[in-house]
Amino acid sequence: MAHEVLIVDDEPDIRAQIEGILEDEGFETRVAHNSDTALAAFRARRPSLVVLDIWLQNSRLDGLGILGEMLREEPQVPCVMISGHGTIETAVRAIQQGAYDFIEKPFNSDRLLLIVSRALEAARLKRENSELKLRAGAETELVGNSQPMAQLRAAIERVAPTGSRVLITGPAGSGKEVAARMIHARSRRADGPFVVLNCATLNPGRFEEELFGVESAAADSAAAPRRAGVLERAHGGTLLLDEVADMPLETQGKIVRALQEQGFERVGGSSRVKVDVRVLATTNRDLQAEIAAGRFREDLYYRLAVVPLRTPALRERREDVPALARHFMARSAATSGMAAREIGEDALAALQAYDWPGNVRQLRNLVDWLLIMAPGDAREAIRAEMLPPEVGSAAPAMLKLDRSSEIMTLPLRDARELFERQYLEAQLLRFGGNISRTANFVGMERSALHRKLKFLGVHAEDRAPAAAAQPAASANL
Repeated sequence: MAHEVLIVDDEPDIRAQIEGILEDEGFETRVAHNSDTALAAFRARRPSLVVLDIWLQNSRLDGLGILGEMLREEPQVPCVMISGHGTIETAVRAIQQGAYDFIEKPFNSDRLLLIVSRALEAARLKRENSELKLRAGAETELVGNSQPMAQLRAAIERVAPTGSRVLITGPAGSGKEVAARMIHARSRRADGPFVVLNCATLNPGRFEEELFGVESAAADSAAAPRRAGVLERAHGGTLLLDEVADMPLETQGKIVRALQEQGFERVGGSSRVKVDVRVLATTNRDLQAEIAAGRFREDLYYRLAVVPLRTPALRERREDVPALARHFMARSAATSGMAAREIGEDALAALQAYDWPGNVRQLRNLVDWLLIMAPGDAREAIRAEMLPPEVGSAAPAMLKLDRSSEIMTLPLRDARELFERQYLEAQLLRFGGNISRTANFVGMERSALHRKLKFLGVHAEDRAPAAAAQPAASANL
């Protein structure tokens, strides 16, 4: 979406000139002529960039004073200073105080556009770098080619460009935040901020301050500056309400109004702040049950669940486990500086057989542990017996068979049947009981596999994958 630029200059013709140059290039603009109107516009809605004249007639503060106020409240907003009476000393002072650059009047329109573009790009990179430092290791792509994941990716591709609100449900650790980041990255707001508010870890008493920001009576003093909330910081981008079911009921009512009006009042303030934010939400709870219990507002649910998506549990897509394990091994090795280890087929089969109550997050943590703690040389593949007991105990019987005792004492026909039974049980477990995928892997026709399983006395429930996307909660939103 278009960047918004606040233009502050006391000369109407200069304001009009800059407005025309920027609007011709697709920017949105607002204007102010003195410090009071400039700060009021800045506080009403944070711009993407400020073009600020240093010398302002009939103004309580000059440009440098306004610069200081703005950067104290929002240090990441880039400011470009302009002046018709500039000196090298003035330019140096402006940049020392936090301005991105300085342009002398009269200015060339191409130079103005170049500096504005560079300032916006520098702000974007700085914002992304800060987010990466805060959320190091965050995944940005869903790994796996199973049918549930293919359906989920297809749903993300459809909903991402629309701007609709999305409610992402699924068990803890299944990749809900990754799905939200994919929606943002594929949306028209991809160049804007992606801000996360973790409702599960936030102190209930601080919710409204974090959401809406603070504007106290002492906001003009350095000791108590105005503070922007996450809704304001996400202007032009995406806000993720992570584990939204943990939001207090009183705050739920206020955010319903904020979503409806795309505006709010800061805590301690009285003026309305208008924002343009796409809101995504995640939860691992059944919100219909929460509504029935009186813990979640029904009107908020229908505003958030315009498009509901579901991330499947890892046990519902066992065939993705090998790709995920190898992906996490490569990432963990790169992060730690250690050599990546191969994961043997028997270990992969054991990993696929495990139910993963902690889902993808648990698998990632286990791979990190294996890289550091698994015995043997780094060049040696990780075997099933090297896995933690709780994971290895779920391995198919095929992997635990002592071939020197049990199978070697049986006649050929019985030994073959024992092998086939345990082999096919292991493969069915790997593919979540799905006959079609198991038949494709073992190289048999589906009907032939059915007959073989019946002959061997192996019960198999042919499970269909769960759908990733559900119908929209309401069309009247």
